[in-house]
Formats: sequence, structure tokens, C-alpha cells
Amino acid sequence: MPGEIVTAVTSLGGVALGGGLSYLVQTNTQRMTARTEQRKQDAARAESRRAERLTHLERFIAMAADAERIAFERPDDWVPGDAWSDATQAVTNRLWVTERMLQVLFPADVHAAARTYYFSINRAVWDGVPDLEAFYPELDGLRDAFLAAVREGLG
Repeated sequence: MPGEIVTAVTSLGGVALGGGLSYLVQTNTQRMTARTEQRKQDAARAESRRAERLTHLERFIAMAADAERIAFERPDDWVPGDAWSDATQAVTNRLWVTERMLQVLFPADVHAAARTYYFSINRAVWDGVPDLEAFYPELDGLRDAFLAAVREGLG
């Protein structure tokens, strides 16, 4: 009888040890699977954010180009409510919105460069460009500073 008890205890110990090891392996596998899934989700989220940022960046650049063209084509005798004024108001409103979206989506230094660029364009649109030869380099410098900040911000 003592031999049967030793066999039963040994067998029970083997079952307990096997069950404990099985539990540890399953728990470890679950954690590894959860971490892998989290990394995949983080990578997908980061890629989605990058795509969203690029979309809004493209919109801002396109709207800025439209506003630049409007500034250079600004008639001297425009009055509020005429065709140029209405079209210009629509473009500058969209430019303002796209500039604000950059504030939401990009670091502060990128938004600061975009804001400086925006203010220069907006001033040129509504106040006119007194000296085209002086304004081109200023605008080019602001645009280059903005694009450099974006490049840095996108990594």
C-alpha cells in the first residue's frame, strides 16, 4: 500500500507540475501575442497619422499656392463684394482652415513656420505687394523655412 501512495503522490505531483508549466506557457504566449498585436496596431495608427498629416500638408501647400497667385493678380481697384473679393475670401478662408489643421496635426515649430508663411501671404493678398522684387525672396524664404520644418517634423 505505501508503494501505491508514493505512485499516486508522484503522479499527482507530475500532473500539478505539468499543469503549472502549461499555464505558464499559455500565459506567456498570450502576453507575447498581445504585445505583437499592440505593436501592429501602433504601427497601423502611426501610418494612418502620417497619411493624414501628408493629406493636410498637401492641402495647405495647394491653398498657399492659390493664395500666392491671387496676391500677384490682385487688382488695384477691387472693392468688397466684387468677383475678385468674393473668390479671394473663399480661398483665404480655406487657407486659414488648412493652416489651423496643421496646428492640430504637427509640432509647434511646424505650425509656427506655417503661420508665418500664412500671415505673409494673407497680408500680400489683402494689402497688396508693393515691391514684387523684394517680396519674391521673402516668400521663398518663408516657404523654404516652412518646408524644412515639415521635413524635420515628419522625420
